Amino acid sequence: MECVADTSAILAVIMGEAQKDAILSVTKGVTVIGPASIVWEIGNAFSAMIKRKRINLAQAHKGIGVFHQIPIRYIEVDFTNALTLSAEFNIYAYDAYFLDCCLRKAAPLLTLDIKQQDIAKKLGIDIMEV
Repeated sequence: MECVADTSAILAVIMGEAQKDAILSVTKGVTVIGPASIVWEIGNAFSAMIKRKRINLAQAHKGIGVFHQIPIRYIEVDFTNALTLSAEFNIYAYDAYFLDCCLRKAAPLLTLDIKQQDIAKKLGIDIMEV
């Protein structure tokens, strides 16, 4: 089985947030897939955390090391479809990339983002509950 894990779920694991154990439990034996943009989004999230003084540079480097240990199979995005989803739901293209992956791979979505969950449900995408 495959699932699309978005940045919020991956960051929760990396940062040891309260949902970490639940995410690891539901993804046990599951192939995690997603758009290659995850790499840039994780980098951007760490830079934002540094900017807000939530973490320091050494912690960000450690987090990137943890990220690189997470086995993710990257899926090419259909940019036309993603932009259509972006316009239809008034969301950023980065969010639409995950939805596009779910639709094209008929895979459930693992996200902590409530708005993303709502849009996925409207599109008939299953949500992995944590």
